[in-house]
Amino acid sequence: MYRRLLAALVCTLLLSTTAAHAKTAVEDRDPPLGIPRLTDDRGRELTLRGWNVEDKTHRGEAALSAITERHFRDLRAHGFNFARLLVFWDDLEPERGRYSERYLRKIERVLGWAHKYRVQVLVDAHQDVFGPAFGHRGIPEWATRTDGLPFAPHPDDWFAEYFEPAVQRAFTHLYEDPDLRRAQADMWRVLAGRLGDHPAVLGYDLINEPMGELAQGEDLPTAARRIERDQLTPLYNRLADAVRSVDDDSWIFFEPTPIVGEGVPTGLGRIDDPKAVYAPHFYNTAMEAGADYDPSAGWIEAYESAVTVYPRTYRVPVVVGEWGPLNNSLPNMGRFYRDALSSLNRYGSGWAGYVWCYGGGYCAVDAEGRFRANKEQTAAPYAQAVAGRTGTASYEPDSQTFTLAYRAGGGVTEISVPPRAGGWRIELTGPARTATPVLPGDRAATARVQARPGAQVTVVVTPRRAR
Repeated sequence: MYRRLLAALVCTLLLSTTAAHAKTAVEDRDPPLGIPRLTDDRGRELTLRGWNVEDKTHRGEAALSAITERHFRDLRAHGFNFARLLVFWDDLEPERGRYSERYLRKIERVLGWAHKYRVQVLVDAHQDVFGPAFGHRGIPEWATRTDGLPFAPHPDDWFAEYFEPAVQRAFTHLYEDPDLRRAQADMWRVLAGRLGDHPAVLGYDLINEPMGELAQGEDLPTAARRIERDQLTPLYNRLADAVRSVDDDSWIFFEPTPIVGEGVPTGLGRIDDPKAVYAPHFYNTAMEAGADYDPSAGWIEAYESAVTVYPRTYRVPVVVGEWGPLNNSLPNMGRFYRDALSSLNRYGSGWAGYVWCYGGGYCAVDAEGRFRANKEQTAAPYAQAVAGRTGTASYEPDSQTFTLAYRAGGGVTEISVPPRAGGWRIELTGPARTATPVLPGDRAATARVQARPGAQVTVVVTPRRAR
């Protein structure tokens, strides 16, 4: 029922609105769409392409055991350079003030695998339906306060559980109670203090898909904007201060409510940190409920129009933290991936698909590591680091041609390509050179381009014919 209500409210609003190591501040520049790019410590503009990596099933001594070295080896083998790693406060601090050294070591082991395969990691403080008090993961039970309000599970529609009175009240207490505010900030000081110097860590996602309590008579879009303005904005500034007390180098990612993931404009205010990243999710309610993609509905266009307002206004980069439908084999899903990737790559510094695992459901690949239907489209050439200012970067899926035009600065531009029978050819226009004009196709590879500073350079990557 709540998914249908959400879909109806969102559709109404959409119709009305449609007509290396990345740890330096965003440079003052005027990029396409007016949205800054992520940069690394050499000032190069970065593109992140990757997937979420998770273990929601195991807890305690078995926590994170479903994540293996294979995850990161396979990510890199397909050309991906980014992972959003789910971690859980209830595992980190099962009792107030008692932090699990075992869990921290497990996180560090996972980060070690990522570093080995040159995958940058966003550490995501994940919650689903608040936490274990409601049968999920995230906020510890000791930090869950419901004032005795009721909760009823919805086994066929878990998202509807966010609208149960007890869950909504728990979010209000998390945002408003002084001791819970301190506890969440303390948790981030422990986590960032331990992980901030790890070479694989790109940044921190402060809380996954935050929700809140609807006021009497309030519709969902109105409630979302109020929660974002009055509760999430101060929450993110508090938590950013906590992180900066122990780590002044990593990027800080912050999310709107999931309602924004449908293209509803956010009510978030300014996050006062020079290394802040806007990290919305990109899901469609109808598709999550099993419907096929409808290109004529204009959903992707409406989402892009709405979701780019905030980063243009506050001049922060965008990295989409989750996206990808449950059923990828429906007739229009090939078109969905083409349209979605084209849109995401226009305005974002990167994205993480949901989810890199081996099996069915949302999994990117099957048990043998082969892409499931249509998900192979996510593996394409891209410029993972541009030494200079990007003019255009585009990929044409029909011809499998990637084109990058940029004004060169100092340093090396890196072009990543996935495995492909026959390999790839790199052609340069302008005063530039590469030691690898031909890249092999039996594995993912990287072409490094050097150019005269100030020069206009075009890089074109095309497939070679298999012999």
